[in-house]
Order: sequence, then C-alpha cells, then structure tokens
Amino acid sequence: MKIVHRLRSLGIESAFFPADLRDAVAVRTIFEDLLKNWGQIDLLINAVGIRRDRLFARVREAEWDEVIDTNLRVPFLCMREAGRAMQKQKRGHIINISSYASLTGRVGQSSYTASKRGLIALTQSAAKEWGGDSIQVNTVFPGFLSTQMTADLSAIGKDQLAKENALQRPSTLKEVSEFIFHLSKMKHVSGQIFNLDSRIY
Repeated sequence: MKIVHRLRSLGIESAFFPADLRDAVAVRTIFEDLLKNWGQIDLLINAVGIRRDRLFARVREAEWDEVIDTNLRVPFLCMREAGRAMQKQKRGHIINISSYASLTGRVGQSSYTASKRGLIALTQSAAKEWGGDSIQVNTVFPGFLSTQMTADLSAIGKDQLAKENALQRPSTLKEVSEFIFHLSKMKHVSGQIFNLDSRIY
C-alpha cells in the first residue's frame, strides 16, 4: 500500500488489489476490475519471486511446489489475462523479471533456477504467439538487489555475488527501474533477455 499512497500523493491514479495470485479466479477478477476502471492494459511487469534454498536431494515437495507456483504459475496466470486484453487492443508490453541464475544454475537453488528458466521459455513462446498482435514480451535479469527475498543471504554470499561481476559491483534498484521504464517504451523489441549487471555467460 505504501507505493499506492506515494503515487496518489503525486496525483497519479492508482489502486491496490490484495489477493493470492496463485488463484486463477482471483487473478481473473483483478484484471476484470482493472479493465472496468481503466479500459485497457498497456504494461504488465511480473516481478514476483521467492526462494526455498535446499540441496537437491533434500528438496521437499511442498517447497518445490511453492516456488514453482509463485515464480512460474503466477506470471503465467497474469500473462494469460493481460494477453487476452492486449490481443483485443492489438498492442501491449509484458516484462518478466527472471534471474541470471536461471542460465547458470546454483547449488541449492534447483527450484528457484528451474522456475526462472521456465519464465524465459514462457516469455519467448508468448512473444512468438502474440507478435502478430503487436504485443511485446521480454525478460529482464535485474542482477543481485538488496530486497526482502535476498535479506537472508550472508555478507559473504553477497560479496561473492558482487565479485562475479566483471565490474565488481552489483546492480542498483534505481538503475534497474530506469532500464525497465525505458524498455517499456521501446516498440521494436520482443522475445529478448536483458542482463542488467556485468556477469558474463
């Protein structure tokens, strides 16, 4: 709600829809309300992600399901509803937030990397299917960011991630936000992966 209050204080119309986005009915209802209020959907940013790190042989099925449902099912459900509206509009842009780890894999992150790799495939398939309707679908690797999801990482772990960068520094939230804003306005790019730090694969 903080971001909603902030936007409203700036005179920007905004709304908050609390829901379990793993629930297809709840997602459909949100998009129906969005269309009822604003009449169109220009941009969808899927910025959802959780980790349940555990060595592969010790991964619990419930944790696997939780990560896949959150990191892959939620974007799928939101993309499906947004895509239906965008097909009618003959325009729109979807930006999925994936992870560099999805390309390289990480010890103890089999569920996370699998879900984020699946998001790349989802991006590319949707981009091909919807390109004829002028709908763009792209993926962004934001790089390591200090967020609630990464708060449990040790200082050593964070330092190691920074050292993987050729420039020896991680991304910043400001840099990532500015790039996504710029990408959202580009009209000729779809089905692409944008890595926003200096890790090289």
